[in-house]
Amino acid sequence: MAEKDTIFSSSLKYKGIFSFKDFYKFCHEWLTEETGLDISEDKYVEKLTGDSKNIDVEWTGTKKVTDYFKFEIKVGFEITDLTKVEITQNNAKVKTNKGAVKVSVKGTLIRDYDGKFERDAIRKFLRGIYEKWIITSRIDQMEEELGGTCDDFLGQAKAYLDLEGKR
Repeated sequence: MAEKDTIFSSSLKYKGIFSFKDFYKFCHEWLTEETGLDISEDKYVEKLTGDSKNIDVEWTGTKKVTDYFKFEIKVGFEITDLTKVEITQNNAKVKTNKGAVKVSVKGTLIRDYDGKFERDAIRKFLRGIYEKWIITSRIDQMEEELGGTCDDFLGQAKAYLDLEGKR
């Protein structure tokens, strides 16, 4: 069985004016184009409460980095009290949304994702030696790269929301 280590886990919260549709599209495009992740949407639930919506979205993004390492990034969006509003932007009325967003990101490094070292006890033993003595610096490098990618995504999402809210 593959070894999974959670390398990164963090979230951000934002409350204000933003376009949910544009934010959703921005996040998806950034993750696929900037990082090369294959994104699958595991959950999308909308609940209407009066004139507002609550939305839960969960994505799982994976990327095979080498024959031994694979990145898995789970992104969760919790949108609460999402309502439609009309704002004036550059002397024109624009329809957008107002609400609260929580974006959670969890980055997991998967080692030996194909289970090549899991076929028998000798290979499991050799994997321990391989990881502890031969590729220690490579594991550190992969953990740093994954953590940086997750942190960059949260930074980009925060910057996008901050820019949208100030328009």
